[in-house]
Amino acid sequence: MSNPATTPALELCLLGGVELKGAADGAADKLLAQSKAVALLAYLALAPAGRFQRRDMLVGLLWPDLDQAHARNDLRKVIHIIRTTLGDEILSARGDEEIAINSAVVRCDASTFRSAADNGRLAQALELYHGDLMPGFFLRDCAEFERWLEGERAELKERDAAASWAMAVASEGQGNYTLAGRWARRAVQRAWNNERVLRRALSMLDRIGDRAGAMRLFDEFSVRLEKDLGVKPSRETVQLVESIRAR
Repeated sequence: MSNPATTPALELCLLGGVELKGAADGAADKLLAQSKAVALLAYLALAPAGRFQRRDMLVGLLWPDLDQAHARNDLRKVIHIIRTTLGDEILSARGDEEIAINSAVVRCDASTFRSAADNGRLAQALELYHGDLMPGFFLRDCAEFERWLEGERAELKERDAAASWAMAVASEGQGNYTLAGRWARRAVQRAWNNERVLRRALSMLDRIGDRAGAMRLFDEFSVRLEKDLGVKPSRETVQLVESIRAR
């Protein structure tokens, strides 16, 4: 089990890019060049703490086009690469069929972010969120893994938007309107296609007297919405903006 008084020797960074900190010289680059090894570590690191994953599920996720014998052989090779590069203790086994990442050895920023957000440690969570989960990472012919990654990416971004909005509300309540506006804008950036989040932010900027900022935020949102989705803001949003502009 993980000792809470011990700081893990390795850090797997997945937010805003993929990086491995604390490994011996050259070990990080060697491992990060192995896309299946990175995918396996990320999947295990983002599983609920301490939860073991079955090998038959992992081979279906990462080698869907291979038969069981060849897929399991490739999984053994990847596990061997990870342990040879980072040490035997990086992965824990339960019998012959289940493996998990050892949180006493490696810390994952995405997993820590999720835990902090869930437990109300908003400042810590927001400091950890440097960007999307594993941006640009792709495994060819692994549709199930890609669906999992997209789902995790969207879920973590939603948590960051929710945490940002909570900080905006708290800052407004404390009378720190500059900080409130900053967090409100960050919430919109994380949930750029969610007009409900936009309207809440516009209303807050209106309340704290930053109507020019509200108009800029609406314009930025509108441009991105039309560019990425080919649609315009809803009538409800436009009416809110018109009422703010009239004031």
